[in-house]
Amino acid sequence: MLHLPKSVSIVEVGPRDGLQSLPRKIDTEIKVAMVDHLTEAGFPVIEVTSFAHPRVVPNLADAEDVMARIQRRPGTVYRVLVPNARGAERAVASRPDEIVGLTTVSASYLQKNQSMTRDEAVAQAVQAFRIAEKNGCRFVMALGMALWCPYEGRIPESKVMDLLQEFVDEGMEQFYLAGSIGMEDPAHVNTLFHMVRDRFPQVEIGFHVHNISGMGTANVLAALDGGATRIEGSICGIGGGIATPSGMGSSGNLASEDIVHMLNEMGIDTGMDLPGVLVAARKIAALLKVESQSYISRSGTRADITELEGASQVAGPETKEQTT
Repeated sequence: MLHLPKSVSIVEVGPRDGLQSLPRKIDTEIKVAMVDHLTEAGFPVIEVTSFAHPRVVPNLADAEDVMARIQRRPGTVYRVLVPNARGAERAVASRPDEIVGLTTVSASYLQKNQSMTRDEAVAQAVQAFRIAEKNGCRFVMALGMALWCPYEGRIPESKVMDLLQEFVDEGMEQFYLAGSIGMEDPAHVNTLFHMVRDRFPQVEIGFHVHNISGMGTANVLAALDGGATRIEGSICGIGGGIATPSGMGSSGNLASEDIVHMLNEMGIDTGMDLPGVLVAARKIAALLKVESQSYISRSGTRADITELEGASQVAGPETKEQTT
């Protein structure tokens, strides 16, 4: 039997992870409008941007401008990602509610994505944590490539646990583990999250999920059963990693609409209204000139399907035959 939480916080990462690797520039006003639509949809946490060096992530070079122009709603957490201490120094000036530090468990990916060794990345993350702490800002530590890496394969659980231990020893209490590629399997996800919960019962742990293999929703359930309390998705399923092997194709995030839909149907409280999320998804898809990759945008809800069947019954058998 699955042991699932009564409530889950859905974290929207589309404005950052969704836009960072798009093959074209997105104007600042579109990014601001995107965040405002997500706010209206009721996402409790929105990852607005990244304070990476503009040369490294040029699509998010306007981080300060975006943070200055979004319409902040009381109760919504507006967070930003920082890859190092310098990014944290820039970030605190923009008044985020939450800062996400970043490293990857895979040393190979870490070198390609952040040009650091493991020890250098740990030192930078701890400095970023201290900067956030000093400025009264909540800090969450992200461990990317925590399960499977295209360069190293399956990541041993011991590597994740050792890295977590270092950060816990420094005083960090909030983390998320990232299935950064989408080739993770539910058994591995469940094992790792149970290990974290058993060894570090005091920490809050979330799951960042991609869906290239189609196992995204299964991995979400596996993480929740293992103790995850936050699930991170991207509206319309946009975005993904930026340091993957050439020719690999999309490594897109699991669509936030699908996460909200699944959890709501299961009776898990997300605090979110699916129709409002779908309205935001349609508006954002139009803004970005993309097609939503979510299943719910194509299939509709159970209620939608029941309504269609009811309409066909009222219309009579001839009309029903024409529409099937």
